[in-house]
Amino acid sequence: MPVLLLSLLLLTMNVLGNYSSNTSFGNSLTAFQDTTKPKTDTVPAVRDSSIVQRDTFDVKMSKDSLDAPVHYSASDSIVLEVPTKKIILYSKGNVKYKDMDLTADSIEMDNQKNEVVATFRRDSAGNIIGRPRMIQNDTKMDADFMRFNTKTQKGITQSTITAQGEMFVQGGKIKKVSPTEYFAARGLITTCNLDTPHFAFRTPRMKMVSQKLAVTGPIHPEFEGVPVPIYLPFGFFPLSQGRHSGLLPPQFTASDQFGLGLEGLGYYQVLNDYFDVTLRTNIYSYGGWAAFVTPTYRKRYRYNGTLNLSYQSTRLLSDDAKQEFTTAQTFNIAWSHTVDSRARPGQSFSANVNAGSSKFNQYVTNNPMRNYQNNLNSSITYSKTWGTMFNLTASANHSQNNTTTLINMNLPNVAFTVNTFYPLAPKEPVGESKWYEKLGIGLNTNVANQISIYEKDFSLSKLVDTMQWGAQHNIPIQLSLPSLGPFQVSPGISYQQKWYSRKFTRYWDSAGQDVDTLIQKGFFTSQDISFSLGISTALFGKFENFGKNSALRAIRHVVRPTFSISYKPDMAKKDYYTTMISADSTKYRFSYYEGTIFGPFGEGEFGGISFGIDNNLEAKVRSKKDTADGGIKKIRLIDGFGFNGGYNFLADSFKLSNISLYFRSTLFEKINITAGANLDPYKVNARGDRINEYAWKGGGLSLGRITSGNIAISTSFQSKPKDDKKAAEKEDQFENQNLPPMTPEEQMEQLAYVQRNAAEFADFNIPWSLNTSFSFNFTRNFKADYSGWETQTNANLSLNGDFNLTPKWKVGMNTYYDFKSSSIQTLSMFISRELHCWQLSINVTPVGLIRTFNITINPKSGILRDLRINRTRYFYGQ
Repeated sequence: MPVLLLSLLLLTMNVLGNYSSNTSFGNSLTAFQDTTKPKTDTVPAVRDSSIVQRDTFDVKMSKDSLDAPVHYSASDSIVLEVPTKKIILYSKGNVKYKDMDLTADSIEMDNQKNEVVATFRRDSAGNIIGRPRMIQNDTKMDADFMRFNTKTQKGITQSTITAQGEMFVQGGKIKKVSPTEYFAARGLITTCNLDTPHFAFRTPRMKMVSQKLAVTGPIHPEFEGVPVPIYLPFGFFPLSQGRHSGLLPPQFTASDQFGLGLEGLGYYQVLNDYFDVTLRTNIYSYGGWAAFVTPTYRKRYRYNGTLNLSYQSTRLLSDDAKQEFTTAQTFNIAWSHTVDSRARPGQSFSANVNAGSSKFNQYVTNNPMRNYQNNLNSSITYSKTWGTMFNLTASANHSQNNTTTLINMNLPNVAFTVNTFYPLAPKEPVGESKWYEKLGIGLNTNVANQISIYEKDFSLSKLVDTMQWGAQHNIPIQLSLPSLGPFQVSPGISYQQKWYSRKFTRYWDSAGQDVDTLIQKGFFTSQDISFSLGISTALFGKFENFGKNSALRAIRHVVRPTFSISYKPDMAKKDYYTTMISADSTKYRFSYYEGTIFGPFGEGEFGGISFGIDNNLEAKVRSKKDTADGGIKKIRLIDGFGFNGGYNFLADSFKLSNISLYFRSTLFEKINITAGANLDPYKVNARGDRINEYAWKGGGLSLGRITSGNIAISTSFQSKPKDDKKAAEKEDQFENQNLPPMTPEEQMEQLAYVQRNAAEFADFNIPWSLNTSFSFNFTRNFKADYSGWETQTNANLSLNGDFNLTPKWKVGMNTYYDFKSSSIQTLSMFISRELHCWQLSINVTPVGLIRTFNITINPKSGILRDLRINRTRYFYGQ
């Protein structure tokens, strides 16, 4: 038995049965040899150059294989047909191949033909489910049927809709011949995003280059499916996004004063990625015309700006029987420029220029807001900062009154500032600072040059004659002392010096029986110094004794009194003089430096006190809607109210200064109120001049006379949006716009454009809105002939708002009422109609310098905005 077992073992020990043998690197001859050390052949081998070495990974690919992976999915099932090499996706099929993303209810991929076929299905109610959609190269395409070749990138679709920017292109059959080129039969081009558009341009054939252009054969428009008998031999539609050059079509107008006209005719030219220019012109049949040149430049993260050059040659019918036409030549220059703060850290440059002829705004048509704009202002500013200590600002300013035609120019103005530094403080402080180490010194220097001239006198000689310059230096010295309990003590010293280029002297001309003037040019100086010690604190009070069921829980009152002792010697006494101003020997005291850039220092020695009290009131109420913080909500009742004044112990008369009163509040977080007044505590004589006698002397409760005052009230109300999501999207779109800066003139232009085209900007998502403001001010001024005093008052009311008559109709109004003239200065109204892809607006200005009537209907899309039907009438009133 052992012999048999041994024989069986010897026979079967090398038999592996069904298992594969393990290959071994060595064999029985080398199993016991050391092969870790390489052996060197003493005879070098000769390599045959005819032998080609091949990479073991050079594997031949099948001719029908794809050159990129395909990702596919379906929600119902995926069927693989091996014999025909087809894959069928059922329900919500999706195929992604390179840059193509295809979705449909049913997708069939044929690997032999390299074709993809997509279709839809209908439910039991006949509704379409899973209509094929393809996205490729930023092009979206929806169709009833799609066949696409993955190799040639060619395909064909039926009943197709594709979006190209703002345009929507429909085709009964569309053939794709390249990644960007398409041919279409029975095509429609529209800006309406509905499957059955409200309007379209129909053509039997068309070629389209994606995101560039579409060229058609014979074409005609149709509305609501009804053809319009207007046929063109061909059509050309730009589909490219961004800026591109082209003609700007005009708008037809008619006016009794200007005649028939074309407004806005021009050309837009893109010069490069950073620069473009717009040319526009207005032409009228009576001979008037206007030209506008608007270059715009921008460079991201560096700068951007806009320049607007305008010239008007006005010719309109005259109201004067002696002349048939009134003519005028006017111009305007507007420039805005800003530099990105990241371009040059520590430096900044900005420009905001608006200058021109005084009557330019008066002859601008269909712009009631600009017709009444009587002030033009400009500023150009450059600033540079060195560390945290020094700052230099150079600027040029311009202001112009179109009523008086007075032009004031300040150029250049230079301001140099040394921020407060502490010379006694150690460079490396250790421990708590000593009180004397908080002694701070600063410097503020301003140098200015001013030119004042009337438009009719504008010439080089007049500019030189009216030019004057001046300078002002201020050295503040302050010391922050430790708090004395609830009181903060702040001593200070201030030294000022002013430089003047002229003296202005008034004297009585006995021959002419009036006041004459004498101007003396040269270099003059004046200086002033003051010492002060200020004390301030704050007092808090709260009242909470309200009923348990009361919505009012508490009222909090904060009082901040200020008190200071100061002394100022009369260093400006030499700058004042007394002269006679009337034949009855009435005398008045003037300064030699009145009318200068920085003005004179105050006359008289001051040694006294200054005082003031500021208050604010807040309330805590129980909120039924807001449950945060226990349902308690803070409400500001009065943001601030109080008074400021002073008393001069060293003055020989009029020791008590005028009292300044103020009030500001935001009621219900909606109504903004600001008010102020100046109280004179002294009596006046019959002529209106102050006398050294208190108003309350002799009995009575009078505290003085209010010599000037002002109050302004404004509020804005609007309803909640119908759709909060749309409102948020609109706000985000507005905030994300990267627009160049605009001058105030351009802002007024845009506001006027919005008023003229209300339907384009009417927000039907806001059912109603109301904005109103009221202002009133008065002041006591010295009469121009020095004969006494007079009170001048101004008051006006501004009101604008709109509301939805129906979900598709909106009515709005804007008006400005002047109480001094007891008349409505301007009134404009509009009616707008929401027409989905079109808009209708009716704008009427029955009151104003230029009265207008305008009705416009045009597409909303910016690319077809100039395809409008417009009727405009102007009525000019001088």
